[in-house]
Amino acid sequence: MSDSPSSDLAARILDTDRRALARAITLVESTRPDHREQATALLTELAGHGRQALRIGLSGTPGVGKSTFIESFGTLLADKGLKIAVLAVDPSSARTGGSILGDKTRMERLSRNPNAFIRPSPSQSHLGGVARRTREAVALCEAAGFDVVLIETVGVGQSETVVAELSDVFALLLAPAGGDELQGVKRGIMEAADLIVVNKADGDLKATATRTCADYAGALRLLRKRPQDAPGFPKAMTASALNEEGLANVWQQITDLADWRKANGFWQSRRDEQARHWFREEVKQALLAGLDRPAARAKMAELAEKVARGETAAAAAARAMIAALPDLRESLDDGVNSA
Repeated sequence: MSDSPSSDLAARILDTDRRALARAITLVESTRPDHREQATALLTELAGHGRQALRIGLSGTPGVGKSTFIESFGTLLADKGLKIAVLAVDPSSARTGGSILGDKTRMERLSRNPNAFIRPSPSQSHLGGVARRTREAVALCEAAGFDVVLIETVGVGQSETVVAELSDVFALLLAPAGGDELQGVKRGIMEAADLIVVNKADGDLKATATRTCADYAGALRLLRKRPQDAPGFPKAMTASALNEEGLANVWQQITDLADWRKANGFWQSRRDEQARHWFREEVKQALLAGLDRPAARAKMAELAEKVARGETAAAAAARAMIAALPDLRESLDDGVNSA
């Protein structure tokens, strides 16, 4: 490594310095152009460190108990001696852009565990249930030597499946009798899930949770098998985060699936495809950022007015905009540098 600020920060992260990790995540989440340059240099310094964590994506309907589940599940793993990083994505206000970021408060017991690291992040305007820079935060946690990275999404919807492009195993949490909540979205989310965990399987809800689990187990059997599915997967099971029941079984199923994928070549091939996906996303975002530069905005406004006045069709105006891009190269280059 070279003698530079990014090299110093990278060395501290590789030495499992948690303050350095928190600072690095703040850096990669920043949209300031100078911070983006520093973040790129840092990630380049850390490339090829060879450390891998088990990445577990967790999503579910609001109120299903994601934070309680993560606290109980994370504590179980931390007590086994595993180092756990939790990346929790909070929804941002459409009006103010602010976020509450209360996950660390809701996971008070886990936050005190010396083997755990919890980092809440705002979703900002990024769709898909995760923040735009969550993947880079995952890479930083892996470099810091964490064994398991839990990625909690803001909630569930038909488009909230982006976390599947970040994780090795994707678990969907459901509430007992929660089928109706997912009627409009379950097809997309269920097709991405490796495990369905019916939470709150305790007290008066235990029998209902068992029936819900059976319903979803039947539904999963109707889905087309994916190449990366081990025998018996995807599968449904019950758990109670409140009573800490069934969590050991959830962990066993996750590790069994991960081990099978490693043994059969799907682990690394899936990660390779995810890396290609995020490269394509970075290119798209950089191009969009370039279009937000003054020269490009002026051209866009000019063409938009022609469309509004009915002088040209939207498709024709779009082609004209694309044709004008070579003349706007400087603004696009600026966009790539700041994206």
